[in-house]
Amino acid sequence: MSFSEYILDVDEATFEGEVILRSHEIPVVVDFWAPWCGPCRTLGPLLERLAIEAGGSFLLAKVNVDENPGLSVRYGVQGIPAVKAFKQGQVETEFVGAQPEPVVRSFIGNLAPTEAEDAVENARSLLVTHHWEQAETSFREIFEMDETNAPAALGLLESLLMQGKGQDALGIIEVFPPGNEWAAAERHKPLAALLSEVEETGTRDLDDPLAAELYQAARLIGLGNLPAAMDGMLDILREQKNFRDGLPKQVLLSLFAIIGDQDTLTQQYRDELASVLF
Repeated sequence: MSFSEYILDVDEATFEGEVILRSHEIPVVVDFWAPWCGPCRTLGPLLERLAIEAGGSFLLAKVNVDENPGLSVRYGVQGIPAVKAFKQGQVETEFVGAQPEPVVRSFIGNLAPTEAEDAVENARSLLVTHHWEQAETSFREIFEMDETNAPAALGLLESLLMQGKGQDALGIIEVFPPGNEWAAAERHKPLAALLSEVEETGTRDLDDPLAAELYQAARLIGLGNLPAAMDGMLDILREQKNFRDGLPKQVLLSLFAIIGDQDTLTQQYRDELASVLF
């Protein structure tokens, strides 16, 4: 990684991608500055040096307030230099003015991931590699120790869904803690409800062929056969796009969100979903 990758200039057009989204992966320290600001010329080089020393443990994003007044208003910048550290899309901590180096170093040091954040990240790596049962165990341990940990709650929910445990998943949604992850959990509710319905119904025969195909596709999720499950959902949509208010589409979107944009199944079946719907 080159030094330039630790330090970047951002503006109103790039702030969302370079700061908000990236802060879900790594802390992003934003330096609101201006060329005419004397203290900025003192603090800026110090922040840049610390960013290089840190070797990528955080990113430094520089915002020229003269060129980006909208960002200054959005984040309540009333004096510069203003430094705001973003984690998980939110301002975690901040300070104003050219602080002494020990103060700035302490500020940067406090951005290091907590033990709980490291545990969530390790558990999420199990999700990425489709180790659903192990991920459930890891996320459950974190969540049971701290039921306010929304990232752990979301990870637990998603690992349950991928094992077909709809009733347990609905239970997590009912007690889901406040946080940025709440909206993602709500989007998984249709999948959780379907899996719960299948658990309650069992394998009895259904008169409606599309309902039978829907149930079979849902069972295949729990069995780990995602391609067949996704094929089944697409087949239903080809027959009837609005079947059960578009439930097969909602299920597919949940699966895409859980396995991630980089997964080859997401890339393949998202394109097929678009071709069916449009």
